[in-house]
Formats: sequence, structure tokens, C-alpha cells
Amino acid sequence: MKLQVVSSLQDVDPASWDALAGDDPFLRHAFLHALHDTGCACPETGWAPQYLLLQDGDALAGAMPLYLKSHSYGEYVFDWAWADAYQRHGLEYYPKLLCAVPFTPVVGSRLLAGKPEHRELLAAGALELARQTGTSSVHVLFPDAADLECLTRLGFMLRQGRQFHWHNRGYADFDDFLARLSHDKRKKIRQERRRVREAGIGFRWLEGKAISVEDWRFFSRCYRQTYREHHSSPYLNLEFFLRIGAEMPQNLVMIQALHGDRPIAASLLVRDDRRVCGRHWGAIEHHPLLHFEACYYQGIEYAIARGLAIFEGGAQGEHKMARGLLPVATQSAHWLARPEFASAVERFLDREAGLMEAHSRELAARTPFKAD
Repeated sequence: MKLQVVSSLQDVDPASWDALAGDDPFLRHAFLHALHDTGCACPETGWAPQYLLLQDGDALAGAMPLYLKSHSYGEYVFDWAWADAYQRHGLEYYPKLLCAVPFTPVVGSRLLAGKPEHRELLAAGALELARQTGTSSVHVLFPDAADLECLTRLGFMLRQGRQFHWHNRGYADFDDFLARLSHDKRKKIRQERRRVREAGIGFRWLEGKAISVEDWRFFSRCYRQTYREHHSSPYLNLEFFLRIGAEMPQNLVMIQALHGDRPIAASLLVRDDRRVCGRHWGAIEHHPLLHFEACYYQGIEYAIARGLAIFEGGAQGEHKMARGLLPVATQSAHWLARPEFASAVERFLDREAGLMEAHSRELAARTPFKAD
């Protein structure tokens, strides 16, 4: 067994990597390499790849999507206060080591290996890399249960987060879903959808290879426009969208909003055989409630039509509960090199966990569904 750090997936066999990644489209070689190769997640943007590979002779036995980060943007787990504490004590928090899929708050495997002992070798390798390079910390975002068990054994501290997911209870169609909601929630959704229709806006679903280059150009224009309106810079570029559109079309769905026959907005979904995740959206015209329709209701309709079990609507957002998405706990794992800061963060996480549990009980009492 040998651990190796590489700064690109260029020379890593895609089939070997994908065999470890399984069915998760966000962990595919094509997706991660496109993020790096198109300049979205690269050293110039603060994401320096340090992919950790576990070699068993000539075979790839494990892998870890690891990055040396010079900031905390694009992560969806917020540690700005920790960085500020380091700075106030005259210490450097950045660079840090981050194991994650850039710009993607979706739970999945992070220690890509078939055997528990191989997962442990990867996690231990990340800690050793942090010690050798003098980085402040190691963070693993949105890992699955098997990873969490391994990371806890190695001394990582766990932090709880929350997202809102929609679950398919075998609905026949969208009206069947609405029938399970309480009267006021059902009435509000119908009103919102009716206002979009009355504005003359319709929708079409483009799947896989049916998404043309021109569709990707339009989507990228919408995406950039929406970031500008929020006084922010977009993480992803047109080259990235074109790359994944060409290399993994089976995982992609674009929902276009049309005013008459003219497209005015679009949202991008990423799917596998079980779940579909709403990832990005944008619009070139403002219309009331268009965001909710394009990003939530159309995604739910798509999941019902394709028989998918889960629709994930992205990070945060309690307003999603009124639209049938329920709270789901997520986790992240953290290791800090300096014991005094690790102790302080551990106390903070204990307090935060108590607040999260109390808030979860409050949310449970606010279910949008009728009592069974």
C-alpha cells in the first residue's frame, strides 16, 4: 500500500476512479476533473487540488478529493469565525485542507474506498499531509455514515448541519403530492403556480444529450446574471458546463422557463437513479415566484415523473418546508492542529449541537403535511 498526492486527475485512470466513486455523479472523474481543468476549482481560485490516492501495487484502492484552500468560499459549512479567532491571536488559519466536492453541498462518500481499513488509511494520510505541510486544519464536508464512523475514530470533531429534502411517497402526480399537504400550504402553492402561469410562463425539461450547446450558453448567461444581481462572482464558467454536458449527459437535466416561446430562465438538476439535486439557476428577466417554480416545483414534478425517491433543493432555507421539503441532518468533520483551538471549537460545537437539536424539535412541530 502506498499513499500518493497528485495535483490533477489528468493522469488518473477515469475507470479506476469511477469504480471507487460508485453512482454518485458529483464524485465522477469527469465532474471533478472538469472543475479543475476549466479553472473553476484550481490554485488561482483558491482551490489547489491535493488529491490523495491509495495505491495497491498498480491498482487504485482508494482516493480522496482533497484541496488546499486559501479561503472558505464555496463550501456551505461556515468556519469564518474560526479563521477570525486565529487571526486575532496572530496565527494563520489558511491554508487549510478541505475534503469536499467544490461548490456542492450534497452528502456522499469522501473516503473513496471499498474497505474500511482503506478508508482509515486515507483519513490518516490527510492528517499526516496536514502535519507535513503545516496547515492549520483538515475538514471533511458532507460525508456519509461510513466516513463519519472512520473519521470519529481518528479524532475528528463532528458538526451538525441541516438541509431540506423532498421525499417521494409514491405520488402519482403533483396533485397527489399537494393532497397530502395541509390546506393552507396546498392553497399557497396553487396560488404561486397559478401566478406564474398567468404571467404567460411555461416550462420544458431538457435531458442529457437533448441539451444543446446553445442551451448551455443560455444557462450560463442566466447563471452569471443572477450572481451579478446579488453582487457576487459566479463560481462556474461556460467551459465547465459544456464539459459536463458532453462527458456526463445522463446525469443532467435543464429546466427552461419560457415566456411565450422565448427562454427567460433556467435551472440545472443533477441526478442519478435515486435522487435529483437542484444545483444552479438563473434568470434574465424578473418575474414574481419564478424562482420557486423553476427551482422547487418543477424539480418535484420531475422526481415524481421519473420515479426518483428524493429531490434535494440545496443548502439551508427554512422557507422550503412550506413547499413540502423536510429538514434532514447533515454532518461535517473537523480536525485542528493546535490543541488549544481544537478544545475551544469542541466546546463551541457542543453548544451548537444543543441549539440544533432544539431547533429540530421546533421544526418537527411545523410539518406542512396533514396528520396521517
